[in-house]
Amino acid sequence: MSAFGRKSGGQKPSFGVARPMQGGGKAAPAPSDSESVKGGEQFPPIESLDLPGVEDDGSTALPEENAMSKLNDRANAVAETVEEVQGFEASVHKIKEQVLPRLLERVDPEAAATLTKTELAEEFRPIISEVLAELKITLNRREQFALEKVLVDELLGLGPLEELLSDPDINDIMVNGPEQTYIERKGKLELAKIQFRDEEHLLQIAQRICNSVGRRVDQTTPLADARLADGSRVNVIVPPLSLRGTAISIRKFSDKPITIDMMQGFGSMSKDMATFLKVAGASRFNVVISGGTGSGKTTMLNAMSKMIDPGERVLTIEDAAELRLQQPHWLPLETRPANLEGKGEISIGDLVKNALRMRPDRIILGEIRGAECFDLLAAMNTGHDGSMCTLHSNSPRECLGRMENMVLMGDIKIPKEAISKQIADSVDLIIQVKRLRDGSRRTTNITEVIGMEGDVIVTQELFKFEYTGEDDNGKIEGEYRSMGLRPYTLDKAKAYGFEQPCLEACL
Repeated sequence: MSAFGRKSGGQKPSFGVARPMQGGGKAAPAPSDSESVKGGEQFPPIESLDLPGVEDDGSTALPEENAMSKLNDRANAVAETVEEVQGFEASVHKIKEQVLPRLLERVDPEAAATLTKTELAEEFRPIISEVLAELKITLNRREQFALEKVLVDELLGLGPLEELLSDPDINDIMVNGPEQTYIERKGKLELAKIQFRDEEHLLQIAQRICNSVGRRVDQTTPLADARLADGSRVNVIVPPLSLRGTAISIRKFSDKPITIDMMQGFGSMSKDMATFLKVAGASRFNVVISGGTGSGKTTMLNAMSKMIDPGERVLTIEDAAELRLQQPHWLPLETRPANLEGKGEISIGDLVKNALRMRPDRIILGEIRGAECFDLLAAMNTGHDGSMCTLHSNSPRECLGRMENMVLMGDIKIPKEAISKQIADSVDLIIQVKRLRDGSRRTTNITEVIGMEGDVIVTQELFKFEYTGEDDNGKIEGEYRSMGLRPYTLDKAKAYGFEQPCLEACL
């Protein structure tokens, strides 16, 4: 007797009868009775199968050939360059270069700095007319308004960047030196049609951004984190560290606060996931939001803050303040870098320790990168339930490992098992967000931290995004699945009266 329950030896069973393949798309002849008995009907004719790469005319285009053609196209692609600006915009910028020096001779910079852009434009109008008359340049009304805007942006704004900052569809602006600027629009990178005069012009704009928030950037301090007036995050790196000139990276945030319901409408999560996250925010779960760069961690944190009780006192601590919580009683704190002598630095850890003396109900860290993780865990365990933070990692399990490593980065002499137990006792929920290759941002996992089993942190997954394929436009398709598990944090939800919606969302 064989392992499959058949007697060994004798004639082997037949799995169909081999016949020559029929060309031209003709149907194969029907099998005879004897062939049917031998199993010939187990497989349908080849023409009836929906094979990838088979065309209607019978010709085949193998997936490997399609993939290789894509690789060849990419290998032979020519680097994209900025097209020279022509026409109306070019003429306005050319006139600006002639008008600006004469305009600066007639304007008091200190007085101009006290005016708003609208007021400055009103003051400039007659002066610009005088300068144009001196230069014997005649402009129509449209050209004059465009020239006023460009000049005001140059003097009070951020020059060529103002055009990109005013576009609501742009999420990221990446300046790689004076001659190359990329933008991210709807999750895809594209080259912007702007250029700076020279490296000095670009450096002046970078210094203007940093000076507005009390930071400095120059050759002695070539790195800086800053923010714009609208809350957008800015990172600046200048030569000699940047070899192609001053580099500015701006992460813009939506003017309209994004809520969990809006994220559900965008397809970032399912209805049940949205309900559970609302319960988590209202029931003071300790939450860690994990994800890669640009995956939407800060957006998720801002959205969850909408569910915080308006009567709670919330403190946020960040390197460069970018969180915009939707709460009335919210106090943002910001770190301070060291001065030129290497003194005066105030780190996130220092602010967390100080925040514990400020009677907070919740402490929210914009991002943890090092030993301040231990201070946050201590805060979560000392009556500040509902604290939140973000960190970089690719999965919930990796997130826990990173938190252990960050605590070990400090000088705290604690065994690893004790650190793991502290994390397991403090963190209730890990929310994993990802930016997929089509540019969409999805909540891919919602995972609970249950406790310890030996020296391993035990978790259970409540929700998961499962990839199913992509459509003709390259947009990724998938489904959000509830794992049907009873949440371990149900008791916390019950204490705040949200037991039933929490249970219904998970089951």
